[in-house]
Order: sequence, then structure tokens, then C-alpha cells
Amino acid sequence: MHAPSSGRWSELVAPHHLAASLTLMLATAIFAFNAFLVSTAMPTAVGELHGEAYISWTLTVYIVASITAGASAPLLKARFGARRCLFVASGVFAVGTLAAALSPSMELVLVGRTVQGAGEGLVAAVAFALIPQLFPARLVSKLFGAEAIVWAVAAFGGPVLAGIITEMVSWRAAFFVNLPIVAIFLVLVHMAVPQEARNHDAGIFPGIRLGLVALAMMAISVAGVTFSEPWQAAIVVAGAALFLTAAVRIDLSARVSILPSGAFGLSSVPGLGLWTIFFLPLAQSVTGVFLVYLIQHLWGYGPAVAGGIGAILAVAWSCGAITVANFDGRGRRLAFVAIGGSILVAGLVVALTAVAQHLLVLVILGQMVIGLGMGIAWGSLCQVVMETYPEGERDKASALVPTLQSAGYAAGSAIFGLVANLAGFAADRTAEGLRSAMIVAFAAAIILALPPLAFALRMGKLHRADA
Repeated sequence: MHAPSSGRWSELVAPHHLAASLTLMLATAIFAFNAFLVSTAMPTAVGELHGEAYISWTLTVYIVASITAGASAPLLKARFGARRCLFVASGVFAVGTLAAALSPSMELVLVGRTVQGAGEGLVAAVAFALIPQLFPARLVSKLFGAEAIVWAVAAFGGPVLAGIITEMVSWRAAFFVNLPIVAIFLVLVHMAVPQEARNHDAGIFPGIRLGLVALAMMAISVAGVTFSEPWQAAIVVAGAALFLTAAVRIDLSARVSILPSGAFGLSSVPGLGLWTIFFLPLAQSVTGVFLVYLIQHLWGYGPAVAGGIGAILAVAWSCGAITVANFDGRGRRLAFVAIGGSILVAGLVVALTAVAQHLLVLVILGQMVIGLGMGIAWGSLCQVVMETYPEGERDKASALVPTLQSAGYAAGSAIFGLVANLAGFAADRTAEGLRSAMIVAFAAAIILALPPLAFALRMGKLHRADA
């Protein structure tokens, strides 16, 4: 457990890796900073454009477009090459940013957010697919650690920057911050990503399959914000069934699939790994959905303090990711996934206790523990999935990682929103009613954190049996 990795942090900034490192870190920054910039500026935009009824849709359409575009990444990368895909996807993201920033109405902001989501989803998926192509295995964990640092910086700097720009200039100017990041990213793509031969036999565009993915994710995403509780439950279940039985089954039987072979199988390390990649963010998403709101309404703090406590998770995630990046070996990585999953469960228990006992210090501790668990597990899990698929399937597996992560967060938001509403969150706005609903929501999160822990333990057992 204590053997150092053969890779060194300094190799990420060595001349032959520097441009590639910056490219992939900036791909992370595009997503991270945009998320925090928009979440801070959007309430002001909604107020100015009188679009209160659409505020939840600004995230829904973005997520659905991101997941759908990300699912198409393996085929598009094979047909057009990573470099062309990143150029086009970055351009699409920039166009969406301009459309949202210049929109005279909330309806057009939604159009811009949809276009933004499509561009970002493709950028993230193709960038992930490039990791095993541009870096030796010994440096992959170091790269995930560096990307976690980008997230931590964005978690603190994004809201502050967006808040200052929104107050001093306008919410539209906050959107424009994305554009110089995209411009720098395009220069780095030109420097770091090699020109690839186009595979004209990559198969036809999987429109039906992607349409089913979009429909399933839209159903799951909007269930919690549009319908009453009985319909919410039915639509979440229907969306999950549509994704699993229609989109996945159809794809795996297609001549050219967008999913890697054996995806979501329960008897192999990579199949279980994909399930874990989906369930870990699903369980953790309860904090993203409710934590800032809780701190404001149970403890009475303002948005700045609440946002700062929320950002603790990103810092702890970075610390966990950096720590495990110093170790190598698939056995160790699988052990870290199990350890991280266990810590996540413990962190959710601490968060539940914090709400039940009304202890803010435990909220902070819970954020630290949850973030640490995710940081320990995440990079190791992603690398295991990437390296356990054969060379011909690696692009598909790698590109699927950020898409599944987004799908997990979307599903978690819908599920915990439904659970909280069934527990009285929407009906009882008193402090006691809110506390009762949140106890149920966090208890549900603990239950949903158990499957990825079981998957991680099963992966370790399968690895030891094959060793």
C-alpha cells in the first residue's frame, strides 16, 4: 500500500507533456467554471428577464444536451478525429455562451444553455478519451489529481468571480468569462492533440439510440420539477427503464455500438466499474442539491457562507485525489475505490447526524469526509475502467466516464428531489419540516451509497481471482 508510483508530478509539466496536461486541465476548467459562473449569475438573469418559471430548466436542458452529446463522442471521435471534434465542440459551446449572454428573453437563454451543454458534453467526453492516448498509465492518476485541483479552484473562484462581475457589470458579462477560456483551449488543442486519420467505416450516426438517451434523461431530470409526487416516481422509473432496456440493449446489439462491450455487466471489473461511476455521483449529489439551501434556511447564513461551506467538498476531493495519485497498481486502485466508497458512506452518515442534531460543525466535517471519499475513489475508479477495456474499446469506455457522471448527478437530483417532496419538503416550509425532509433524503443517500461500495468490493474480489 505504500509503494510510490513510478510516475512523478513534475512529468505533467515536462516539455513533452505540458501542452497535453494544460489541454485536459482546461477542458475540466471549461465545465467547472461554467457551472459555477452560471449558477451564480443565473438568478440575476432570471429576475431581469422575468423567467422565474424556467429557472430549473436552465440546468435541465444543459444536462440533457451534455449527456446526449457525450454519448455520441466515441463514434464522432472515430469518424472525424479528436482534434476536429474538440474544435467543433468548443465552437458550439462558444456559440451557446454568446446566445445565452445576448438573449433578450428567457426562452432564448434556454436555447443557449442547450447548445452550451451539447458543446461541453462532447468536449468532456473526447478529452477523457484522450487521456490514455496522450499519457502513459503511470501519469494518469497524477492527471486526475491535477484536474481535481482545477475543480477546487473553480468551486471557490467561480462564484466569487461571477458575483463580482454580475454586481459590477451584469450577468451577461459573467457568461462572457467562458470565451477567453475557450480561446486558450483551442490554441492548446492545436498544439497538443495530434491529427488522426478519419475512420469512414465508424458506422452511421446513432440517432435513435441518442434520442432514447435524451428522452430518458429528460424524463428523469424534469420529473422532480414538473409533476406531482405519484407522477414523479413513475416518470423516474420509466426513464431509468427506457435507458437500460431500450438505449443500452439496442446499442449493445448494434453493429457499431457507442457503448463498450460488456457495458454494465455484473460479472466483470469494467462492467461493475461503469455502474460504480454512475452510482457514486448519484449518492453524493444529495449535498449538491440541498446543502447550500439547508445552511441558509436551517442555520440562517447568507449565500457567501453557504457557498463557501459547499465548496469545502471540492477541496477535500482534491486532497483525496492528490494523496492516492502517489500510488500505483490496479490492485491498489481497486482498494482505493472500496476505501473511498466506505468513506463516502461515513460522510453521509455524518451529514445525516448534522441535520438531525442541528450541528453546523458536523455539516462541515461531513463535507470534508464526503469530498475525501470521492477524491480517493474517483480517479482510481476512472483509471481502472480505462485500463481494463482492450485497446479497441478504450475510447468508448473513457468517453463514457464523464457522461455517466453527469447522468448520475441528474438521476440523483431527481431521486432526492422526489424523496424530499414525499417527506414534506415542498409542503412544510417550517424549520422542523425542512429538517424532517432532509433526514429522509440523507438516509436515502446512505442507502444509495451502498451499491457502489458493494460493486467496489466485488471488483477487488474479481481482480484477486484473476491475479
